[in-house]
Amino acid sequence: MTKLIRTAEEAKQDKAYAEALTELLYQLGDDDFIISYRGSEWLGLAPHIEEDVAYSSITQNTMGHAAMYYQLLEDLGEGTADELSKGRKPAERRSSVYLEKVNGTGDYVEEPEYDWALAVVRNFLYETLKRVKLEALTESSYEPLRQTAHKVLMEQSYHLAHWKLWIEQLQDSTEVAKTKIKNRLDEAWKEFGDALTYGPKAEDIVKFGLSIDEETLQERWLERVNEVLATKYDSIPEKGLGDGRAGDHKEDLEQAFSIFSEVYMSDPQAAW
Repeated sequence: MTKLIRTAEEAKQDKAYAEALTELLYQLGDDDFIISYRGSEWLGLAPHIEEDVAYSSITQNTMGHAAMYYQLLEDLGEGTADELSKGRKPAERRSSVYLEKVNGTGDYVEEPEYDWALAVVRNFLYETLKRVKLEALTESSYEPLRQTAHKVLMEQSYHLAHWKLWIEQLQDSTEVAKTKIKNRLDEAWKEFGDALTYGPKAEDIVKFGLSIDEETLQERWLERVNEVLATKYDSIPEKGLGDGRAGDHKEDLEQAFSIFSEVYMSDPQAAW
């Protein structure tokens, strides 16, 4: 059984452990950061005012979760949380490429033509995965990560319930809604795959007791997703867009980075 590591200093004493831990934390932080950024682009554009308020709240919470992981990385000497969240180049990110996809055509200011079906499917699939991960992380060998997982779980339950309700209702709605959801799900099954992996440090992440293995993660995720979906899937999604865990990103992340880093890059030394 892997020894429980209680402090950042203890973690840094084992180079291999520290490398596996930081890799996992980057993935957790970067995933939450980019999906919350894409969520922020829906401000004022959600289907109705109540959803606009709810989605904005979820997005704000999720950005807060990302900040927690970046703070854990700061404690490990990786840089400041502000630098890690806004200053790192796209190639240095470890977020899933599917989470980075633009919301639709156009842009927020000029002519945003966003797809609500994509928002619902993406958030449902991600929040289901996040739930499985968080449950596993409450047993992590790194005590600060255990504590963070417990804190995040208190809010994340409501996030998952929100998107689960949306997808259930749309699957039982008009033929147009059913078709849009099904098309986005089929698309996701070609693109969501890298979100279900740990990247190059997968073996060490498991060996050091930081989280559960990829196969167990994928099995639990698929089982929970299929409990909700009208159309069942018998395999996990592919990595059709690339592998964000390996730094393989597309132009969509470049587009997001140019916007969310703009103010920070104007004066990185400022107190943000």
